[in-house]
Amino acid sequence: MTETIATCTIGVDVGGTFTDLVLHDAARATTRTGKLLTTPQDPSRAIIDGIRRLLDEAGVPIERVAAIVHGTTLITNTVLERTGAKVGLITTEGFRDILEMGRETRHDTDDLYARPAPVIVPRHLRIGVPERICADGTELVPLDESAVLKAAHELVEEHGVEAFAISFLHSYADPSHERFAYELIRFAYPNMPISLSSDVAPEIGEYERTNTACVNAYVQPVVSAYLDRLEERLHGLGFAGTLTLMLSSGGLTTLEHAKAFPVKLLESGPAAGAIAAAHLAELAGEDQVIAFDMGGTTAKMSVVERGLPHIKHEFEAGRLDRFKPGSGLPLKLAVVDMIEIGAGGGSIASRDEFGLLKVGPRSAGSEPGPVAYGRGGTSPTVTDADLLTGHLDPDNFLGGELTLGLPKVREAFERLAESLGLDAERTASGALEIVTENMAAATRVHLSEKGRDPRAYALMAFGGAGPVHAYTLAKSLKMSRLIVPMGAGVLSAYGFLVADPAVEDVRGYATPLGDADWAKVGELYREMESHATSLLSGAASAGTEIARSRSVDMRYLGQGFEITVPMPGGRLSAASAGRLSEELRHRFTREYAAVFGRALPEGTPEVTNWRLTSTVPKAVPSLTDASHEQGGDSDDNDRGAWRGKRSVLISGFGIREADVYDRRALAPGSSLRGPAVFEEHETSCAIGPDAVAFVDAHRNLVIDIDYATRIDQGVNS
Repeated sequence: MTETIATCTIGVDVGGTFTDLVLHDAARATTRTGKLLTTPQDPSRAIIDGIRRLLDEAGVPIERVAAIVHGTTLITNTVLERTGAKVGLITTEGFRDILEMGRETRHDTDDLYARPAPVIVPRHLRIGVPERICADGTELVPLDESAVLKAAHELVEEHGVEAFAISFLHSYADPSHERFAYELIRFAYPNMPISLSSDVAPEIGEYERTNTACVNAYVQPVVSAYLDRLEERLHGLGFAGTLTLMLSSGGLTTLEHAKAFPVKLLESGPAAGAIAAAHLAELAGEDQVIAFDMGGTTAKMSVVERGLPHIKHEFEAGRLDRFKPGSGLPLKLAVVDMIEIGAGGGSIASRDEFGLLKVGPRSAGSEPGPVAYGRGGTSPTVTDADLLTGHLDPDNFLGGELTLGLPKVREAFERLAESLGLDAERTASGALEIVTENMAAATRVHLSEKGRDPRAYALMAFGGAGPVHAYTLAKSLKMSRLIVPMGAGVLSAYGFLVADPAVEDVRGYATPLGDADWAKVGELYREMESHATSLLSGAASAGTEIARSRSVDMRYLGQGFEITVPMPGGRLSAASAGRLSEELRHRFTREYAAVFGRALPEGTPEVTNWRLTSTVPKAVPSLTDASHEQGGDSDDNDRGAWRGKRSVLISGFGIREADVYDRRALAPGSSLRGPAVFEEHETSCAIGPDAVAFVDAHRNLVIDIDYATRIDQGVNS
């Protein structure tokens, strides 16, 4: 009997509207993509259906699949909808109200009735016990064991909690009390999930650390049940490989680690898109890129510089106003730094209370979806506007798998237009103008907060709706360079195949930079390295070294916020204290000035948290491999790629007759002037007559928006 060699990997991204899949076969050097509607009631159903369909189309048996990499919105939805477990919090006596006290800030100072996000754990499920650790890690009050057991008994027997969170004051400095409490409760209730703040977020910031532990406990039973169900269904298909999950920071983790720390998966799907964009930007030689991911529900933007997306270490979950900072639960969590706005293909166009046209934040999602899908939707959406203005082909959506209903879309816009005193076409174009300006405004704010200018960046567009709106968005931001990768419609799923197994670790130790005990710092890093090595041992093959990157959170003494600064390399010891301190001071001053406009030379730099990122580099598959290669002269291929012409509304130019091309049939070296539409299975991209599209060696569509104009004016250099 011949043994089947597993050489295939599948990436699965479950979004609010679509589930995207990418299958890479290393043995055949082929890649195949798929997209189907998400099944919100049970996301695993769309995953299984999509995998089965993808394997059938590729003629690949499930036994040849070595790994499946998955990202999910389940954690986000659980927190938003408040459908998690009943959690009991055990904390330091006198501190059980920290969740309500928070930071005493208001997310909307103009709204007199603004309320903070509801806490995950109500007051009657929070109990304080005698214990106290000082900020330097010394014990002030011993842990009262009987009080811990009494609190646990009350929470389980009288209130029926389904999970515990334990968060003691200053546990980042000494976690021994939390771990002892864990052992006591584990012995009494062996099947009860328990989250320790010193494990989930071992860093300074009691409020955020406690929130993070509570959210982890809140979603843990839900996520564990979902992953168990998914694993069982995959085994039912015959899958015997490895299931791994994407972290919010862009690394991969094991199934067991994901079940223990599900809060770290909060932004796993969006992170994958940024990781893929960073990889492709590096291949294309682009140092500065804005990754623009627009799907069916939201649009997301992130900054990529020198091949890496920006990472931040605080995140808000469960916002009352999804797109208003400060209205959610602040967590200590490593995530790809991005903005998210309610502008997706499913965003609904409507008349507001002032009689004006507005778009979003309400979304039609996948059920019922846009009017064009014919699944019961009656409110016109951005996707419907794209169809009515010629950006989408009603007979070639998803490669013809889903025929779009243009007559019903027109009727829906006519109803809305009548209430606005407009016609259907003007209403549709107005909806597109609004959604573009909403995205552009959010991007400008995000970049200005970082001291960045969008004109210095290229825009890389992906997601099902990203390329459709990329040209107009780039023009609004005065960006002259636009990149649309091959397979842009499913790029987040590709990001799962690009990402490396990784561990993000942190230790809290606050000290003025000049007073740092570097021997202690060295011990902290050795502890983190040992922890990461144990978690990555299964991913690191023989001869593969674990790559490590150090960074620190710094501020000026007395401030309440930090910025993250890369640490210099080399040995951490008392002998290297002078060099390390001086280099860190220089890096902090430079980064602080870049973010805030000026440094504070009279200030004292302070380090609060010490971070380590450990990754296992792996071979990266290509979306432009043998299965998509084209031979022959590029001009011949361009003619073969031409599908005809159609009328398209192009921003700044009105209705134009545009050449329509099959994106996958274009060969490297092709050069095509707008107006043109480039269609592929999952998305399309239209450009105006001022732009020229080039196909580079990696099959990226590289669009120079002012190139054609410069040629016409005779000033191209």
